[in-house]
Amino acid sequence: MTTSSSRKPGIFAIRDVRSLITETTEEGQGLKKSVSALQLTAMGVGAIIGTGIFVVIGEGAGVAGPAVILSFVLAAVACAFSALSYAELASSIPVSGSAYTYTYATLGEIVAWIIGWDLILEYGVSVAAIAVGWGGNLNAFLDAAFGVSLPDAIAKSPEDGGIFNLPAVFVVLAITLLLVRGVTESARVNLVMVAVKLSVLVFFIAVALFNFGTGNFHNFAPSGVDGVTSAAAIIFFAYIGFDAVSTGSEEARNPAKDLPLAIIGSLIICTIFYVLTAVGAIGIASPEQLESSDAPLAAALDEGAGISWAAGILSLGAVVAITSVVLVIMYGQTRIFFAMCRDGLLPQRFAKVNQRYGTPARLTIGLGILIAILAALVPLSEIVKLVNIGTLFAFILVNIGVIILRRTRPEMPRPYRVPWSPFLPIVGVLFAVYLMSDLPLSTWIRFVVWLAIGLAIYFLYGYRNSKLRKDHAAGITSPPPSFPSQSSPPPSSSPGAGGTTGGDPS
Repeated sequence: MTTSSSRKPGIFAIRDVRSLITETTEEGQGLKKSVSALQLTAMGVGAIIGTGIFVVIGEGAGVAGPAVILSFVLAAVACAFSALSYAELASSIPVSGSAYTYTYATLGEIVAWIIGWDLILEYGVSVAAIAVGWGGNLNAFLDAAFGVSLPDAIAKSPEDGGIFNLPAVFVVLAITLLLVRGVTESARVNLVMVAVKLSVLVFFIAVALFNFGTGNFHNFAPSGVDGVTSAAAIIFFAYIGFDAVSTGSEEARNPAKDLPLAIIGSLIICTIFYVLTAVGAIGIASPEQLESSDAPLAAALDEGAGISWAAGILSLGAVVAITSVVLVIMYGQTRIFFAMCRDGLLPQRFAKVNQRYGTPARLTIGLGILIAILAALVPLSEIVKLVNIGTLFAFILVNIGVIILRRTRPEMPRPYRVPWSPFLPIVGVLFAVYLMSDLPLSTWIRFVVWLAIGLAIYFLYGYRNSKLRKDHAAGITSPPPSFPSQSSPPPSSSPGAGGTTGGDPS
């Protein structure tokens, strides 16, 4: 332990990557390394395939016509550039926090706080809004399968004419308890749900192919290229979720190999399913039929293939799909919040890991209760638009982070490297900026207000209590200049041993 210089770190102080990795091995603050590559990939698929494919395909078809198929491909390409950057940073910095942690290691504390604060809102509002949608889809399933539904008073929030959204509260609290129980158990449940919803989509694709016709493909692109790109901007948000995989970096058994595979693999899997589903839907129903329905896939089977009983299966698939999204997105939020607490920018007592379950149980319960209240009572129709701008802002910083870290830490092990850097990360930034420029002014105003609140909290609390600044005051510097092996969890001993797998008992 050596004494650092007397100069106090400023607001743009950068966390050394070595210290971030070493911090994960400290007693009571390291998460259990128990998530496999398959489970991580399922987390990505679980976060991406939700209401998007069950609903947004109708909106896209109304804008682009049959060319909505190309819109799905274009949206996937737009996400792919940022996915590559996430893959490089996640494999190089296997620490909880996702874009927040990567920004702390590249652009400095104040920028990291801004993106962390942004992600807290993005994930929290997203979970609450998705939980509300879960309640609506549950009612649709009960009606389609059994001819019953919950009364509006307990099935809708005050914004929608109800009193208390009980289904939304139920699903949030159930997911909270599962996340407290352990990441391994959560990943296993998510894997089952992913299998169910992919099976439902396979059912839809198979039925569509057996009843396929080419009549609806004539006048393929009625609105031309503009229609394809406009629909892609709508569909883009059906792909958001792969970034949640990176929040599991610290709990991956082999982050160097598993994280790039999971991030890129989940995006590829979802793109294949999205495109096949879009082709099948156009093959049995017209764009007008898809656009006019709140449940376009069920409508396609009912009106196009004459299979009315399939509505119940599609409704069940939507319920399972949304449950999986709630699980993965809420998991991501707890890990980002955990990383910020461990760094001292938020109260460190919430960064304590429960020794029995290996999870930040106290933090998870607290966030679960807040999100349940949000989902039950708070109007979400306007603030949910912040999810879009928050995600795109994170994409920009992650792409920039790859470029900066290549210059400032060229010696750092990079198990996965973005090809043709900095060209591809720059393209990722341009895609995100383009999509952000299309967002309404009201969304930008809310975003700025939320960031202003966050900056006030940072200067009143985070700056004073930052672990980086406390360590400096105590004369603690970063660990010796050597990086731990990326093929296994950051070890406290035998760093050169090869072939070690298995979990970290911390």
